[in-house]
Amino acid sequence: MDRRHFSTVDSLTHLWTTLGLPPKALGSVRLPDADALGLPSSFKIGNLAQSSIALTALLAALIHTSQRHRGAENGNDGDDDEDNDTAVPTVTVPLHHAVVEFRSERFHTIAGSHPGGGRPHSAVGGLHRTSDGWVRVHDIFPHHRARALEVLGCSADADREAVAAAIGRWRCVDLENTALEAGAVVAALRSYEQWDVLPHAKAIRDFPIQIREIGSDDDGLAAGRGDGSLGGWQERKSQQNSGDNSSAKALHGVRVLEMSRVIAAPVAGRTLAAHGADVLWVTSPGLPDLPVIDRDTARGKRTASLDLDLDTDAKADNPSHASARARGNHESDSASDKEILLSLADDADVFLQGYRPGSLAGRGLSIDALIARRRQKGIRRGIVCANLSAYGADGPWRARRGFDSLVQTCSGMNVSEAEHFSSARDDAGSTDGSAAPHNAGGVGTSGAGSAARPMPCQALDHASGYFLAAGIMAALYRQSQPGCSGYSYEVSVSLAGTMKYLRSLGQYPGNTGFQCDDYATMQDVPAEYLEERMSGFGLLKAVKHSATIDGVPVGWDIMPNPLGSDEPRWL
Repeated sequence: MDRRHFSTVDSLTHLWTTLGLPPKALGSVRLPDADALGLPSSFKIGNLAQSSIALTALLAALIHTSQRHRGAENGNDGDDDEDNDTAVPTVTVPLHHAVVEFRSERFHTIAGSHPGGGRPHSAVGGLHRTSDGWVRVHDIFPHHRARALEVLGCSADADREAVAAAIGRWRCVDLENTALEAGAVVAALRSYEQWDVLPHAKAIRDFPIQIREIGSDDDGLAAGRGDGSLGGWQERKSQQNSGDNSSAKALHGVRVLEMSRVIAAPVAGRTLAAHGADVLWVTSPGLPDLPVIDRDTARGKRTASLDLDLDTDAKADNPSHASARARGNHESDSASDKEILLSLADDADVFLQGYRPGSLAGRGLSIDALIARRRQKGIRRGIVCANLSAYGADGPWRARRGFDSLVQTCSGMNVSEAEHFSSARDDAGSTDGSAAPHNAGGVGTSGAGSAARPMPCQALDHASGYFLAAGIMAALYRQSQPGCSGYSYEVSVSLAGTMKYLRSLGQYPGNTGFQCDDYATMQDVPAEYLEERMSGFGLLKAVKHSATIDGVPVGWDIMPNPLGSDEPRWL
């Protein structure tokens, strides 16, 4: 779909109505500074940030209003649901606050210092020249770094020059494919023209949020249609304490079981927590702590550690595996931990996960398995299962590992961004995201004349997180309709799908999109966008949520703590 003409309001309207939500609620949205430049980029990051965050906040407001209306049904004046939609409280999302929140992992400090300060420059990660082009290597996890070094035939202590020399002997696509087979994470740098001819590019769906209802006769997994009575999160929300700030939030009573790492899926959980959901973030002691990211995305969540043996390679490379277990109060083996997790899923309203498609199915955590287990236990309530993947559930790349920076690299975004940045003509460059010649000149990774330039933030990660949260809330809203408490839904979002959506919005001509504030450092962020709270690591200063809802509290009541600090149970 060609969305080049979309304003930010158009984008929000398109997302909202395509999800089948009541159009009248859109009148409650305020978007200060909409359509101004957000961050320096040829891509319309401001449009994406403001519309995706507003989408989640408006959904939260809609659910809040809908539940409040139903709670007072016996004493109302006969207004129907359509009239009730007009009473959705005002939602406000300022543009500049939204784009700052799209960089939130960069703008937080613990006791005055960023958790990533002083880290040595990686010898492996980043952009490297090959014999015929470029590749980007991702090495945020130690086991990914180790696999990349093995593929390259480099020692564990190899410096960047040695790694560059080894990569320089490879053809870019050959290295990408060999790394895939070895469990490393590498992407070849492509132009739009090179990406668009790939079968997987054609397999990516046009709309970034996919919602599938589970339980129809066609699925053969009757989840139960419900009898119209309240259950699960709706019942818990109806019992809210009027004097409790957290219980007054829009998603109070919603239980979210989150299994995720890095940015996108954690942002989804963080967003649900900002609106009052009880988010229990379950991590594996086999995976390392990521302080640069986790201190930001863990806000609003309790954290429990369960040994599910999710990544044997990661566990082998993580010497803190045993000690990670000791950080929490819970002690048991992986077999009992699996049963604990399944029991948590039985009582969850939302299961949110960010692992590759199919990777959790063998552990009884597919949506079909979770629904079948509920049927066996006589649980009539439905569940919302939300999946975040790199490349989507369809196409030949569906099982590939991937991250924001790699999707930008392989899809042509980095090449196009570099070409726009280096353009000397304000009226030049592609404005529709169409194919452009690959710039083979230049040897840098950013700046005029370079082969590739990343976007100024992890826009695919953040937008995908908000899209996933929106899909979850849209499913909860459908589930909350009379007689629908037994419905289950599968919500799917991918970084590649978000990439395709952002590209469909078009690009600013030439280098005009770069002529705005960068918010390069935390000192550039307006004080009103920040908050200070005590965390389990010390005083945390971080970006506040950019959305507000009139008369409804929004924000995080729980600050980050060490992984595994909480018991694996629901409040």
